[in-house]
Amino acid sequence: MNFSLKMSSKIVGVLFIVAAVASVIGLLLYDPILNGADYLIRGSEHANKVKLGAIFELITVVTVIGTATTMFPILRKYNETIALWHLCFRFLEAIAITVGIISVLSLLTLSQEFGSAGALDPASFQASGTLLKAVHDWTAWLGPSFLLGINTMMYSYIFYKSKLVHRFIPILGMTGATLIFLQALLVMFGVIEQFSGWGALTALPVAANEITLAVYLLVKGFNKSALASLSAMGSL
Repeated sequence: MNFSLKMSSKIVGVLFIVAAVASVIGLLLYDPILNGADYLIRGSEHANKVKLGAIFELITVVTVIGTATTMFPILRKYNETIALWHLCFRFLEAIAITVGIISVLSLLTLSQEFGSAGALDPASFQASGTLLKAVHDWTAWLGPSFLLGINTMMYSYIFYKSKLVHRFIPILGMTGATLIFLQALLVMFGVIEQFSGWGALTALPVAANEITLAVYLLVKGFNKSALASLSAMGSL
């Protein structure tokens, strides 16, 4: 039991760190195809870079599913309903990221086709490119902002009530969840841009929460006495 709990703590900690690193690297590698003004012309020149970015994004998908499934048996001991919601919304987050990956790879294919077609119909290529960029932007809004806020709030609430980790961490998590959810709404209605100074500022607390939680779980792990108390309550 203790070995299993210790392993679960370390797995969740490692997955949160890998997710943070992989998502940032993936976004940086996407830069030529997503942010270049001449992405239709030069995007295909960076094909391997973009594909590598997609691989890092797929790693992020694996970590999202991994944290959800590893945390579920622990979270359910306090509140099975919220634990199940968290599991389902985490999977939705993974699906959103996956759709974003497909849109970027499709944009890369469009750039390659544009080069081979000799720009015979640039207007249609430009329209398709704009659409695929929009799909990526909206999936980036849905997964790493809107759904992330909901997911973080759910597991942070359980951590706070159950005392499975130090109280400071879920407080930071609930604060970060509120801010990232607010950011998602502001982006949706065009008040701020997601990839902007304000966007980064509102995303900072939830990122700090994930790194803090990851380090705490790797060093100390889940509170065994709190989990034993939850297990005892469940057996009554």
